[in-house]
Amino acid sequence: MKRTFDYPLNLTADSDDGGFVVTFPDFPEVVTQGDTESEAITRAADALDEALAGRIKRGEDIPLPSRAKAEKRLASPSAFIAAKTALYVSMRESKLSQVALAQRLGCDEKEIRRMLEPHHPSKLPRLSAALSVLGKQLTVQLEDAR
Repeated sequence: MKRTFDYPLNLTADSDDGGFVVTFPDFPEVVTQGDTESEAITRAADALDEALAGRIKRGEDIPLPSRAKAEKRLASPSAFIAAKTALYVSMRESKLSQVALAQRLGCDEKEIRRMLEPHHPSKLPRLSAALSVLGKQLTVQLEDAR
């Protein structure tokens, strides 16, 4: 199964203060804004990173992205947070413990804990190796900017 972490966002003109407000149907806790549409969308990607990181730290579910309507915009997390989120989701789905994953990778459990720490600078090849142990393949895709 292919899974992305691109989430639809709601962009609303702020009639009171000017600028634009961004919310996410899949993350009710996220609200951000910007003076321009472009700035609001850039901030939305940063807010999505933090929402995913927060859910990982709290051990909460990561929702599947809602189906976006044709006119809806999408926000994507950074590649780094997407890779960490992929590992977190894959471990939860497989019900494999950190200790068991460490044994399969031939490393200390502390390394797995660090890989799951959203802001720890884990190396992409190690995240990819951990995902491989879980039967997943991490891919990078290049697209034109939205």
